[in-house]
Amino acid sequence: MFETLIRGAALVNADGLSRGDIGIAGGKVAAIIGSGEAAEAGTVIDASGCFVLPGLVDAHAHLRDPGLTHKEDFSSGTHAAALGGVTTVLDMPTDEPWTATAEQLADKMALAEGRIHVDVGLQAVISRDLSLVPRLLDLAPVSFELFTADVPDAFLFASLDAVAEALKAFAGADTLIGISPGDQSILTGSTERDRSGTIAAFLDSRPPLAEANGIARALVAAASTEAKVHVRQINSELGVETWSRLRGMADASVETTPQNLLFTTQDYEAQGANLKASPPLRSPHDVDALRAALSAGLIDIVATDHAPHAPAEKGATYAAFADIPGGMPGLQTLLPAMLRLVHEGLIALPDLVRMCSRNPAERFGLGRRKGKIAPGYDADLLILDPRRSSTIANADQVSRAGSTPFDGWTVKARLTSVFLRGRGIVRDGRLVGPAQGKIVTRES
Repeated sequence: MFETLIRGAALVNADGLSRGDIGIAGGKVAAIIGSGEAAEAGTVIDASGCFVLPGLVDAHAHLRDPGLTHKEDFSSGTHAAALGGVTTVLDMPTDEPWTATAEQLADKMALAEGRIHVDVGLQAVISRDLSLVPRLLDLAPVSFELFTADVPDAFLFASLDAVAEALKAFAGADTLIGISPGDQSILTGSTERDRSGTIAAFLDSRPPLAEANGIARALVAAASTEAKVHVRQINSELGVETWSRLRGMADASVETTPQNLLFTTQDYEAQGANLKASPPLRSPHDVDALRAALSAGLIDIVATDHAPHAPAEKGATYAAFADIPGGMPGLQTLLPAMLRLVHEGLIALPDLVRMCSRNPAERFGLGRRKGKIAPGYDADLLILDPRRSSTIANADQVSRAGSTPFDGWTVKARLTSVFLRGRGIVRDGRLVGPAQGKIVTRES
């Protein structure tokens, strides 16, 4: 007997659509049985006419806890994730303090317990004190993060030599190194040349050249050390071309974000601070190239870079555009934003699952329990009704940012239910029940 049986839906996995009824027991998918096949269950859910997707896995989010909780915290951020169908959040290590030691990572794990509405995997930062790495590895974070520009000196690896030496510390380790592809020399030089504070000056300080050089440096260093790397936030034609040519050199994956696929530099005029982030938005030509790469299967993962700020911070007056706090919320809007790309015909539903569920689960060490609707996997499930539309609205956002750049966008589908390990946590846009998320660690 199953605890729950979901009947009548089309099941969407990364490898395609299928028909079957989902039997859930013990927090897992216990069986996929034939549609309408006789079975006993404590609860039967009729999902006829709907799609069931595996819960989304966001590989790049900043929950701001500890230390920056006026912007977001574990509870508010994972509430937003749950409403958006993100059942696993991989949290970046750039809080206060940055998660650079085993003690800081253990403290953060303990801080999250009992406060998270979805599962959370924590990422650690690589500092220039590489002696800290072995004890961090013992705690099995889902990944490590290495920064090449625009961070405090203690975490800055600005040269190819520095990146390669850092990656050597992970020789033989079963983990993943995330690398944001920037270039500190270009950032510094551009800032010295143009102090106007305009949007154009900000764009010039973080050009596609910096991204492409960062990608090349990451892949060459990974190839020389046999480290496994994940390139963050690709978003330009030059970056796409560099990735396409060099990706075979190393064990590497790449991500982009919904905002980089759906907004361009032309949108700064209307939205300004709401869209200010790093890397910046790109030209329509760059976005077209990025979307073509997505459609062609060159992009492995789409993640949000959820990085909220308090409304007062975004709304303040600053001397320069570059001084505006960078980042925007994204957890609650990942699914509807990706569905826009589905409805445009750029990708199909299985592609959405591949880039937002299966691939991040597998790449970040959760692939034996997350990212797929199959027996033995966590019953993290979304029921999506394509017969009903939904509209993204600032008033509905539960992140402490209080707004979204996607305000007013309509999607031709509605997320009606979200399950975390077999338990319903969202019904018709509302959180139901207490926080029941868990900290998840990298599988060995």
